[in-house]
Amino acid sequence: MNLVIKKYSTPLITGLFLVSAISGTALFFHWQSGWFHSMHIWLSMVLLVPFFLHLWRNWPQFLLYFRNKSMLLACLLSFVAAGAFMLTSGHRGGNPAMRFIPVLTQAPLTDLAPLLHTSPDALAERLTHAGYPVHSPADTLDTLAAASGQQASTLLLSLLPQHGGGDEHHHGNKHPS
Repeated sequence: MNLVIKKYSTPLITGLFLVSAISGTALFFHWQSGWFHSMHIWLSMVLLVPFFLHLWRNWPQFLLYFRNKSMLLACLLSFVAAGAFMLTSGHRGGNPAMRFIPVLTQAPLTDLAPLLHTSPDALAERLTHAGYPVHSPADTLDTLAAASGQQASTLLLSLLPQHGGGDEHHHGNKHPS
């Protein structure tokens, strides 16, 4: 095991660090985020395995660095910078788009229909056909879903237009310029 760690930990750390640095740079500049996001997260986690094996194998030598004040200062500055980002990031975390779901599911159908590019009557008909009987245009997806024992967010997602396969949505423009 020691020979495997000795032979592969540094090359793996180097390769995975390069992948993490490249994908992190791409994410920073918003280049092909769809390609790099999962890669960055998962391979950065994989990077921890050879890093900790390398650290474990070289623990006595690693501790010698802490006799030097520059290592303590570098660690302190790193944690202060991380803390500053955590305190000033300005959001609670998670996907901010998820905050719209309660707004949309609690809106009356008359307000929700235009957002779905349909009329309130057409939306009511679609919901009734899907098994959610509408009694009033003032009904909300929350009340309709609760009456059927369903989640309002699932109902909302089923109503959203499906895009893909080159079928573009042009907000009413039949021939985009």
